[in-house]
Amino acid sequence: MALAQRLDLRQAQTLVMTPQLQQAIKLLQLSNIELSDFVDREIEQNPLLERDGGPADGGSDPVVGDGAGSEAPGGLDGPGGMEANGLSIDGLNGRDDGPALPMSDGRTRDTVEMTSSDTLATSSEAPLDTDFENVYSDDRFSDGSDGGSEVYGSYGERGGRSGFEDDDSNLEATLTSEKNLRDHLTEQLKIDLPDLGDQLIGLALIDMLDEAGWLVGFDAQALAEQLGCGVERVERVLAACQRFDPPGIFARSLKECLAIQLREKNRLDPAMAALLDNLELLAARNLPAIMKVCGVDAEDVADMVADIRKLNPKPALAFDHTPAQLVTPDILMRANPGGGWLIDLNPDTLPRVLVNHRYFARISDTARNKADKEYISERFQSANWLVKSLHQRATTILKVASEIIRQQDAFFIHGVSHLRPLILRDIAEAIGMHESTVSRVTTNKFMATPRGVFELKYFFTSAIQGADGQASHSAEAVRHRIKTMIDAEKPDDVLSDDKLVEILRAEGIDIARRTVAKYREAMKIPSSVQRRRAKMSRM
Repeated sequence: MALAQRLDLRQAQTLVMTPQLQQAIKLLQLSNIELSDFVDREIEQNPLLERDGGPADGGSDPVVGDGAGSEAPGGLDGPGGMEANGLSIDGLNGRDDGPALPMSDGRTRDTVEMTSSDTLATSSEAPLDTDFENVYSDDRFSDGSDGGSEVYGSYGERGGRSGFEDDDSNLEATLTSEKNLRDHLTEQLKIDLPDLGDQLIGLALIDMLDEAGWLVGFDAQALAEQLGCGVERVERVLAACQRFDPPGIFARSLKECLAIQLREKNRLDPAMAALLDNLELLAARNLPAIMKVCGVDAEDVADMVADIRKLNPKPALAFDHTPAQLVTPDILMRANPGGGWLIDLNPDTLPRVLVNHRYFARISDTARNKADKEYISERFQSANWLVKSLHQRATTILKVASEIIRQQDAFFIHGVSHLRPLILRDIAEAIGMHESTVSRVTTNKFMATPRGVFELKYFFTSAIQGADGQASHSAEAVRHRIKTMIDAEKPDDVLSDDKLVEILRAEGIDIARRTVAKYREAMKIPSSVQRRRAKMSRM
């Protein structure tokens, strides 16, 4: 068989993802923080992009469109020559009352209305509550006369000083910071161990602490070889460090952490030491076995357990001053007084990006060579595409969120017990999009509802078949039902997994015992035997 090269012409249809399309898809799955960082980087690279809030080129203020796809007065560019990204989605479906949506209980609600928060008007009219006697026409003070002499000049005339003090004041010098764990331990190390060699070993031990304050996997021999000292010296420094504040620091295990704290309180007697050697019995709440091992009665066991509960198994967390990161919702939902729900995009999470058409026209006229013209044109196209992508992202989020609210209407009215099974395909088919698009939209997006702040992924749960073979139940609703029954059980009537299965099947939920056990363990609920022991010990 002879091999030869030849040229053939073939016609085929392929889907090519342009860089712009890839960027639009990427924007869908970004959180509000990631989106803000992305827009900041684009503004740094593109001179035609600006954030809303500053005056446009030429001294006129930018006019931001209030509606999706709306135009500013006077044309697309507006008086300031700026194009808004249209992220305020006002009346996407219109504020007209659409057909009523059926609810799970047979009633109807009005169509979910998608609106936006009110934007700041750029009108020249003053607010009705303005006191004109307190309004200054200039930002410089005067002596009250018509042609008054200036008391203070402009910032540049005053040399950048505040006008009240001659010396430079550093406000940052007045700020205070919380002492961290390392600084707290280092201060004690310098006082208790004056020897510089011991301090070096102590600093190495401090660096080995985990976030709980433990020395997990500590190897004294390896540290001694690394520092070139004896193992006995490392153990001696470690024993000294274990007396530092907070109590329990530098422990190598839970047993040692509790023992250090009990020793400081003078409660580490032989019975307590035996209990620490058998913590697994305490975890299983096996009181008879604990009494046998420790050689004490039930009253002493109760006192010992009470002492252990007062201890801190993670002493380093007391110095964790990292502020909690609050979730900023991307979508705001509230009840409509006339019926139905109102859904807004949170304006605080929407980067308002403007395209400066006036600046583009000016630099286009001054460009002389071909490379400059191509660069300006490419930057202009990139800026317009970013504005379009941001607008498309906002409208897609609203569409997905409104459909989720429509399908989970019973949840917002009655609670978790009425959460219905929902998958990505249900939303995708309802709004005419692909499942992957819905998945990207619901990633890292949060919605503030009358029942709290939820991630959009929360509303997608698997289905559990009903006992009648037709109706299905949400897995999240079933987990909530299991937790509710366990919380309401009495000490003399603790529900086993088999009993929970029996009750759920009586309520029309066909579920296996292993599924109940899996849900219970996922919620960190002990077994029926452990719960019974715990409830009996509290009586």
